Amino acid sequence: MPATPSPGRVGDVRRQNLALVLAGIQGHGGATRAQLAAESGLTKASVSSLVADLLESGLAREANVTRDGERGRPGTGIVLNPARGALAAEINVDYLAVGVLDFTGELLFHETLERHNRGSKPADILPLLIAMAQRGATKASGAGVELLGGELTVPGLVDAERSVVLAAPNLGWADVELSDELPTLLPDAPFGVSLSNEANGAALAELWFGHGADHGKSDRFRDFLYVSGEVGVGGGLVIDSQLFAGPQGHAGEIGHVVVNPDGPLCACGGRGCLETFAGQDAIYSAAGIEQDSNTGLMAYLLRRVHDGDELAVSAVEQAGRYLGIAVASTARVANVSAVVLGGHFAALEEWIAPALRRSLDHYAPGLIPEGNMAFSGLGQTGALIGAAATSVRRILGNPYKLIP
Repeated sequence: MPATPSPGRVGDVRRQNLALVLAGIQGHGGATRAQLAAESGLTKASVSSLVADLLESGLAREANVTRDGERGRPGTGIVLNPARGALAAEINVDYLAVGVLDFTGELLFHETLERHNRGSKPADILPLLIAMAQRGATKASGAGVELLGGELTVPGLVDAERSVVLAAPNLGWADVELSDELPTLLPDAPFGVSLSNEANGAALAELWFGHGADHGKSDRFRDFLYVSGEVGVGGGLVIDSQLFAGPQGHAGEIGHVVVNPDGPLCACGGRGCLETFAGQDAIYSAAGIEQDSNTGLMAYLLRRVHDGDELAVSAVEQAGRYLGIAVASTARVANVSAVVLGGHFAALEEWIAPALRRSLDHYAPGLIPEGNMAFSGLGQTGALIGAAATSVRRILGNPYKLIP
């Protein structure tokens, strides 16, 4: 017997079409109703009705828009509303950070607090992060931007659906549930606050705003390995301009690729991981830098390598060599031919790039061509921007929540 159609199915189609029209607006930086109808395959009447809902919801607004190659006066089109945005918060081993991104991709607020978080409990950290988030929300409100959702990103494996940090060895966290804490970062946000991995966030930022961004560049990377250098070493895989997270969301963990089977014990419980040679702590130790406090250590290391200090230069070069081994192995398995380095690897580009290049050429000649080894220009904001942009896309993918 055929199934009886569910009354909700017409509503489901409308939900999908709302998201489809919003995606068309976002993809072109604005479009007319006629253009949206032509590209979506929907009727002009349907598009006009959907656009009316989007305008009423505040997700979009009318503006004069033109398309590349068109002549004449700009037409009245629809753009994403810059008066809407999302918040991102980041917990890392040696700092906390908060950022606010509007729907146009502009970073309206960014605050970083250097703090030693290793071994700290969420109860120690959350009040500080909440205060920073409140300042971000106040800044957004003063600029006329309403925050609709947010994301907390951490350096570890997460179960986003359950809001659980499964393992963040460098923080000392395991199976930490944050479902009660996340809403306190942005209490009135209709789309709530979700949890994510910081390296994946930074990889997405690189895809959307960095070397993978489609701004008419023929040389943009569509497939690449992103490597994030902090106290730990994280990674994200981008395949065909999409983040490949794997079946459980944990793909790309390059920091725990074994580069020396007889190497030192790693915080993950393994031995000889890349992180034990190329993480910040490992580089500081090899450079003979005391680590009683993380504050200012990277600036001190940079001064030493700039001055040609042999021990510091050797430590950075060793990190580059082992980084090359891990990148070569991972790139072969993932079948990618480009790599983007962020975090302290980008800060140390001048000194680590030659060692990394030699290592790649030695262990995987020809795999990563000269022009396909790049360093991120997003600085310390990469993970924040990626997390906030992910929240924005989550909102745009579910616009019906704001429409009666």
